[in-house]
Amino acid sequence: MLKIHNSQTRQKEEFKPIEPGKVKMYVCGMTVYDLCHLGHARVLVVFDIVTRYLRYAGYDVTYVRNITDIDDKIINRANENGEDFSQLTARFITAMHEDAAELGVLPPDEEPSATASMPEIIDMIQTLIDKGFAYTTADENAQGDVYYDVSAFDGYGKLSGKKLEDLRAGERVAVDENKDDPLDFVLWKAAKPDEPFWDSPWGKGRPGWHIECSAMSTCCLGNHFDIHGGGQDLQFPHHENEIAQSEAATGETFVNLWMHNGFVRINDEKMSKSLDNFFTVREILKLYKGEEIRYFVLASQYRSPLNYSDQLLDTARTALSRLYNTLRELEVPAVYDENDPAIAQFKQAMDDDFNTPEALAVLFDLANQVNRLRDENRQQANQKAAVLKTLANVLGLLEADPEQFLHSAAADSDDGADIEALIQARNDARSSKNWAEADRLRDQLDTMGIVLEDKDGKTIWRRS
Repeated sequence: MLKIHNSQTRQKEEFKPIEPGKVKMYVCGMTVYDLCHLGHARVLVVFDIVTRYLRYAGYDVTYVRNITDIDDKIINRANENGEDFSQLTARFITAMHEDAAELGVLPPDEEPSATASMPEIIDMIQTLIDKGFAYTTADENAQGDVYYDVSAFDGYGKLSGKKLEDLRAGERVAVDENKDDPLDFVLWKAAKPDEPFWDSPWGKGRPGWHIECSAMSTCCLGNHFDIHGGGQDLQFPHHENEIAQSEAATGETFVNLWMHNGFVRINDEKMSKSLDNFFTVREILKLYKGEEIRYFVLASQYRSPLNYSDQLLDTARTALSRLYNTLRELEVPAVYDENDPAIAQFKQAMDDDFNTPEALAVLFDLANQVNRLRDENRQQANQKAAVLKTLANVLGLLEADPEQFLHSAAADSDDGADIEALIQARNDARSSKNWAEADRLRDQLDTMGIVLEDKDGKTIWRRS
C-alpha cells in the first residue's frame, strides 16, 4: 500500500488516485533565465523517481512539468545581455533538457510553457474577474493590472497553514496603492516600455507567475488531479496562490495530494541563485557523472535537506561503482524471479513515501548475495543480478555497461590521469617486449589498488 506525505495535511496518506489505475501529476519546472543548479536537479530527479516507481507499480501516469518562459528575471537577464527574451529562454530550455538527460531524467509526457498558454491564462483571469475573485485597475483606455482578491477566497492558507490576519500583521512590503489589500497578488501586469507583451481585455501586458501554473495544469490535467509537486520553497506563496486561483475559477478541488522536496543546502544555507551560493549541474558534471549525482540525490529521503559536499559525491561514486562491479562478468538474463524476497522489500521501502535510502539498502543486500554466489553458483548469481538490475533501473540506476562505467569512473577520479599514464607506460613496455618493466609497472599499479584486464587489445582498469 503506497503512502505519500501530503504537505497539506502534514501526514502520510494512503494514495488513492481519482481514477483507478491512473495518475495525473503536475510539477513546477524551471524559470529558464539561467543554467540548472543542484536545487533544480533535485526536483528533476525526485519527480522522475516518483513517475518511474508509479509506472513500475502498474499505474498509467500522465506527468506534466511546465516551463516558465516569461517573468521579471527573464526580462531583466535578456536586457542585460542585449538579446530578445525568446532567444534567452530557448537557449536555457535546450540546456535544461541536456542536463536532465545527463541525470537520467526521462522527459515529461507534456511540457507546457507560459508563452504558449496565453489564451488559457487570459481566459482564467477573466473567469476570476467575472466571479468576483479578481479586480482590474484598467483605465478608460483598458490599460492596467489585474489583482487576485485573497479576502474573497475562504480557503486561503489551507496549504501553508497561514492565516490572513497573521500575514497582514507581519506584512513588511511597501503597499501598492493599486491594491485593495497588501496581500492581493498580481494576475496580469500592464506592459512597461520596451517589455514583451500580449494583448488582453486589460490592455497590453503579461501574466503574473502564479496564474501561469494554474492555467497550464488545469489545461493539461483537468480541474481536479492527483498530485502536484515542486520544491519546498514553492509551498508559499506560489502553490497557495495556485489553489486560490484554480479553485475559485473552477469551483472544484484543485489537487488531492501535495508533494514538496527539501532544500539543497551548502554550509547550512539554502542553495539559491539569489544567495549566489549555488553550483550549476554543468559545473558538477565536470567532476562527476550524471548517474553519480543522481545517486547522491537518492541517498537522502526526498523531503529531508540535502547537504552538498564533494565528500558525499565521492561516497556516491564509490557506492555506485560497487553496484556496477557486482554486475561485472555476469550474464544477466532479461527475465527475473518476480518472487524474489528483495522485490517485496524494495516495494515496502518505496511505498513508504518513496524512501529511496531504504530502497538503496535493498540493492546493496542483493549485491552482497550476488557476490557470495559468484564463485559458488554462477547461474544463481546471474539470476540475483537480474533482480538487482531490474530494481536499480526503477531508480534510474545501473543502466550503463558495467565495464565502461567502471573504467570511466576510475578515470574521472583525482589520480585517474596518473593511473592512465602508468598503464600507457606499461603498454609501451609490452610493445617493446620489455617484460621486466611491464611487470614492474603492473606491480606498482597493484599496490595502488588498481586491477588490470587486457581484453580485445585494450587495457581496462578498475579499483579493487
